[in-house]
Amino acid sequence: MPRRPRLAPPGVPLHLIQRGNNRQACFFADEDYRFYLEWLAEYASKSGCLIHAYVLMTNHVHLLISAADPAAPGALMKVLGQRYVQYVNRAYRRSGTLWEGRFRSSPIQEDDYLLGCQRYIELNPVRAGMVEHPRDYGWSSYRANGEGEENLLIRPHELYKALGLDAATRQSAYRELFRHELEPEPHNRGQTTFYNNPNASTLPKS
Repeated sequence: MPRRPRLAPPGVPLHLIQRGNNRQACFFADEDYRFYLEWLAEYASKSGCLIHAYVLMTNHVHLLISAADPAAPGALMKVLGQRYVQYVNRAYRRSGTLWEGRFRSSPIQEDDYLLGCQRYIELNPVRAGMVEHPRDYGWSSYRANGEGEENLLIRPHELYKALGLDAATRQSAYRELFRHELEPEPHNRGQTTFYNNPNASTLPKS
């Protein structure tokens, strides 16, 4: 029996996670990340999906996405995943699956959670010990959202736009959301928080 398509409430942002099979690597070289982002931009445009934040880790992907069409995010992930697998199998002379089943999808239905989720996504490389600051990781949206680097893939959410009247003010306010995580008190060093509760003590697995 065919699987039913995943339908998201119209316009409600979704936190999507797609992992490599058995948590193995799905990106092997810089060009792999570039191709994935190029195709993500292409299919997001075609499907009417808006990408608010992303991070591409070695063995998984996080996206913060919204769309007016409830079926659009699922359609995007299907065609993007298929094209990327075809590329990887051809480029690395491999066969079989690359992804660990279907992607996970969590709606962000409370406004208070959205920017926290965005922060959680962009802090992944810091939590993984790959970099000390999210700006140092090239395969995320932090430089666009936090520092104004041009990134044609990113479409800021209205809640991000509400951080300030101009781009510089919004970026400064956004960077402030990261300050506690990047400069914690000594007794809290190494700890982080749930993206939907700034007072929580631990995060779900990234």
